[in-house]
Amino acid sequence: MTPIDLLRRLPFAALLALLCALLLLPSAGRAEVPNKDAVPAYAEEQTIMQAEHDSTARSPGWGSAASGKVHVDRHFLGQYGASEGNVILQRGGNSWRVLRNGPMATLSGTVLLVVPLLLFGFYLMAGPARVEHRESGRRILRFTAWERLVHWATAISFLLLAITGLLIMFGKLLIPLIGNAAFAWLAIISKYVHNFIGPLFIVCSVIMFFTFLNRNVFRRWDWDWIRQGGGLVSHKHIPADYFNAGEKIWFWGGVVLLGLLMSVTGLVLDFVTVGQTRYVLQIANILHIVGATLYIAASLGHIYIGTLGTPGAYEGMRHGTVDEEWARTHHEIWYQKVIDGTPGAAPPGSGPYTPDPASPGRTL
Repeated sequence: MTPIDLLRRLPFAALLALLCALLLLPSAGRAEVPNKDAVPAYAEEQTIMQAEHDSTARSPGWGSAASGKVHVDRHFLGQYGASEGNVILQRGGNSWRVLRNGPMATLSGTVLLVVPLLLFGFYLMAGPARVEHRESGRRILRFTAWERLVHWATAISFLLLAITGLLIMFGKLLIPLIGNAAFAWLAIISKYVHNFIGPLFIVCSVIMFFTFLNRNVFRRWDWDWIRQGGGLVSHKHIPADYFNAGEKIWFWGGVVLLGLLMSVTGLVLDFVTVGQTRYVLQIANILHIVGATLYIAASLGHIYIGTLGTPGAYEGMRHGTVDEEWARTHHEIWYQKVIDGTPGAAPPGSGPYTPDPASPGRTL
């Protein structure tokens, strides 16, 4: 695609993405699930405290130690468990609910609506990455069976967590369509799936970290890939190793950083009997929502690049092999290492490279 063609497509793609975003933003705004009790909650607290102050009853007031009850203002509630039964009111819980169902839900919903539209606009503008020459018919082993198993186990558990998490966060929007009873069952199922799949996802993420760690170390040529944006717009083929810089950014920023955030906050929310307070749970929930929003948004970019954005990449992760021409075009440094027989360049279990043009479909 020439620069002139790119400029011709840019206004149309940008306008289409902006128009779709404006049409869908009202739906994101409704994701806040407004609750009329948000303001009265504070008023109810004041009413109870005033009634306690004015009470002439013989029984000790709630503010008295003799009552056996504890009134804790603001956030701290003591340990989560038996001692928390002594807490009468908690203003911090209402603050968390207003934040979670209001700004957090709206911002999260907006991001998750806009990102797919931007990717769609980018696809219309730039189109997919191209291979310079026709496929050779010769295959190179790119991912072993173990590596693909780790990837798909992590990916499937992530998708289950994303879907159930979105239903927990925004499922109330479905009530007008499916009714309260159906939504109640959907919410219960989503909660249990989310809670049980979460630890599995953590285990898969840890295994993935150690499986692909040595191939995600940044090298000097990665900075050139970053400076040129990976050639996503210009369609220039920037030399890359086994993983390019974009894949390495996804690994460290998504799998490692966001995965760690989601794992820690998820465990805090999943196992509530280890002494954390409700205030800690509220903070963990907000961080979990932020992390989930960023993780899902980044995963959409990862999925786009691995499917529509780079034809042939998905086949490599599905079947384990890629065409030699694809490898040479998109991962030239890695391809050259395989050709030269550099130790560690080819995946474990693959044999030495022996050119044989007369054998189409040969697997390295």
